[in-house]
Amino acid sequence: MGDKIKVLIVDDATFMVKAIREILESDAEIEVVGSAKNGLEALKLIKELRPDVITLDVDMPVMDGLKTVRHIMIESPVPVVMLSSLSEHGDITFEAIRLGVVDFLPKPSGAISQDIHDVRQQIIDRVKIAASVTMKNIHRVKLNGSSEQSELTERYGYQEMDYIVTIGTTLGGPNTVINLMTMLPSVLPVTIVVIQEIAPKILPSFAKQFAEQTSWRVEAGEAGKELEQGVCYICSNETPLHVERDAQNKITLLTQAGDEQPLNALFTSASDIFGANTIGVLLTGIGNDGTDGFAAIRSNAGVTIAQSTDTCVYPNLTQCAIEHGNVDYIVDADELAKKIMSVVEVD
Repeated sequence: MGDKIKVLIVDDATFMVKAIREILESDAEIEVVGSAKNGLEALKLIKELRPDVITLDVDMPVMDGLKTVRHIMIESPVPVVMLSSLSEHGDITFEAIRLGVVDFLPKPSGAISQDIHDVRQQIIDRVKIAASVTMKNIHRVKLNGSSEQSELTERYGYQEMDYIVTIGTTLGGPNTVINLMTMLPSVLPVTIVVIQEIAPKILPSFAKQFAEQTSWRVEAGEAGKELEQGVCYICSNETPLHVERDAQNKITLLTQAGDEQPLNALFTSASDIFGANTIGVLLTGIGNDGTDGFAAIRSNAGVTIAQSTDTCVYPNLTQCAIEHGNVDYIVDADELAKKIMSVVEVD
């Protein structure tokens, strides 16, 4: 029992607590140590029960999920997996990720959610992964917001697009993406394409909320979009895109065909077009996707940058690329923006 992953369920719906408990306890490696009906109850139980992971609803009385996360990260840091029907709202997902939630899963809809058992294995797997995070590397991203008073030419700077910055991440990475983009000036002569773990249906509202917190124009990545300088395109790993020239010779985002890993496809396709002016950035995550793509960037004289494993929530993704010798620079999370700027300014 002592080796089991201890989970606290926070949800005001009794039937949902019961369903989640049954799902989690169907796995021999997980033990549900308690439940709370709102954030205030949860904060007390966290200190008493010391869970390894918390599953947390957003819409609750007394203290909602987002307020609860703010308190948790200050008072009793512990991995939080949001499990909510409000995951369909990109603005809420953005805020949850910004505050330090390690994962955000949709809760089955309906007054009586019979289909929750269809996602049984996903919930179990994500709770287990959350239990392995490096908590000291989870931080709330401080936002300054974009200035409505700034001139458009200063904010977006439509100068010639010289470089492409391709950013790839999986679990735990969207928070780092937000942090990076708030520190990177939009006047750089670059376009940015990000592939991260996010549901395609919430991309538009997620991008809209993101754009309000940075000087960049942030857009949801869509097939057929022409790449522009000063724009950051957020793409979902569920419907991955790559970079290609269309029939009019314009550089666009196009749907990825075949079974290629999305990060490898993005890095490789970008380097085929931009060559030495390709910057690849690999952030926290799980798996080996991106390693071969980094090799392609380097073979075309581009630059590869990996987040240091010491600052990763999940170090596996960057560690794989580093061990294969495909990384030019290994940089702490808070230094990524400076490194990208230095690469652009060198040339």
